[in-house]
Amino acid sequence: MHDHTIDYTVNDEQQSTTEKILTPAEIMQRARVNPDQNYLVEIVGHEQKSYRNQPTAEIHMHEHQRFITIFIGPTPVS
Repeated sequence: MHDHTIDYTVNDEQQSTTEKILTPAEIMQRARVNPDQNYLVEIVGHEQKSYRNQPTAEIHMHEHQRFITIFIGPTPVS
């Protein structure tokens, strides 16, 4: 039996996994976002669930989940 592929988006970019549980850091790494300079937010309807201080929290993955990343790294000073 093959694993079910779960489709989700990060910053409106299509992603997929066969993992049932991912951490915010893993989700960002898979989307090529630096987890040291960003944090993950899950969009659920009109709600936003922040994983700012939880890079290793377990996120149970399901179809059509939506995530965005928020940059918190240093900003260059001109």
